Amino acid sequence: MAAPRRCLGSHGGGRGAVASVAMAAAALTSGGRMAAVGLLWLAAALGQVLAGPRYRPDWDSLDARPLPAWFDQAKVGVFVHWGVFSVPAWGSEWFWWHWQGEHRSDYQRFVQRRYPPHTTYADFAPRFTAHDFHPREWAQLFQRAGARYVVLTTKHHEGFTNWGSPVSWNWNSLDTGPHRDLVGELGQALRESNIHYGLYHSLLEWFNPLYLADKESGFKTQNFVLKKTMPELHDLVLKYKPDLIWSDGDWEAPDSYWNSTSFLAWLYNDSPVKDTVVVNDRWCNNCSCHHGGYYNCADKYKPGTLPTHKWEMCSSIDKLSWGYRSNMNISELMDEASIIEELVQTVSFGGNYLLNVGPTKEGVIVPIFQERLLALGRWLDTNGEAIYESKPWRVQMENSTDMVW
Repeated sequence: MAAPRRCLGSHGGGRGAVASVAMAAAALTSGGRMAAVGLLWLAAALGQVLAGPRYRPDWDSLDARPLPAWFDQAKVGVFVHWGVFSVPAWGSEWFWWHWQGEHRSDYQRFVQRRYPPHTTYADFAPRFTAHDFHPREWAQLFQRAGARYVVLTTKHHEGFTNWGSPVSWNWNSLDTGPHRDLVGELGQALRESNIHYGLYHSLLEWFNPLYLADKESGFKTQNFVLKKTMPELHDLVLKYKPDLIWSDGDWEAPDSYWNSTSFLAWLYNDSPVKDTVVVNDRWCNNCSCHHGGYYNCADKYKPGTLPTHKWEMCSSIDKLSWGYRSNMNISELMDEASIIEELVQTVSFGGNYLLNVGPTKEGVIVPIFQERLLALGRWLDTNGEAIYESKPWRVQMENSTDMVW
């Protein structure tokens, strides 16, 4: 008898495994050598069923993966933008790009007035000290804010990594600046508080020579991806086992350059977090709002209706920046009522709400940000039953217009 065909290599593999179990069970009843063969088939087929489906490195297969339930239930998260950009702490977290990429005169004047001549962006890194970073205090604050998950920038577009990346020599938080594993320390504190941990990671780096060379080639070469992006993503997953990967920096190149589908197939099939990890939609220049575990679509995205796909709205207490700015003023910050209004509107349309704060270079979440987070937490203490684990309710009205209440 020919061995039963096994449906591996696709998200439909589970159905083939069930058929294999049935054929193996039939063989077991035949006795003798046939029964022994049936045992082997049964073991293999049950292994398939228990292991779950295999996902192919293409969007049709990857997009069919069910979203792990914890994410939709969580509803509320805190975003943390922290890096070398927290040292100049002026303008926005895109400081380096505005200064050296666009050569904006306001950024050039800022550096000339406040730093010695010939200052480079790399000179800011030793000043990124994290002297006052106490991860357990952060975790307690986020817990009191009602956050069920937290997303930290492990690497923004500047390329500086908040952990000891093996492919970011002397441009990471262990080699310079804090001389600490910021990603690992916060992760341990959050897990002690039973808060899910998400890692933001930028695919691109503005001024990395490997990336610029690939870009010059029209993205026909992949030296940056193979030597930098993919090794870092795999290192983050294997070292920290995140609950969520918040990808960004995707907009200049297609998924064939980024190797996005191959990475996600490994993540879903073989990684240590294959059954629990959640990812967003920023994996290529035409992925947003089309592919991925859930959709961001755009910063501060508000669909205005009930989407058919799970989504997340990321917002920032500082309306003009994601990173900390020393020059912000109170009129540029969201007030308590605005935050709650955004949260309620987002959840009513089936989304999650990810609210951002930017710590100082020392690792302080400034009091005004803490006040806003604690106000949100107090509101959720009273009204959280209507938020957490809730489902949007679509009501058919007489005029056939769908409304959500």
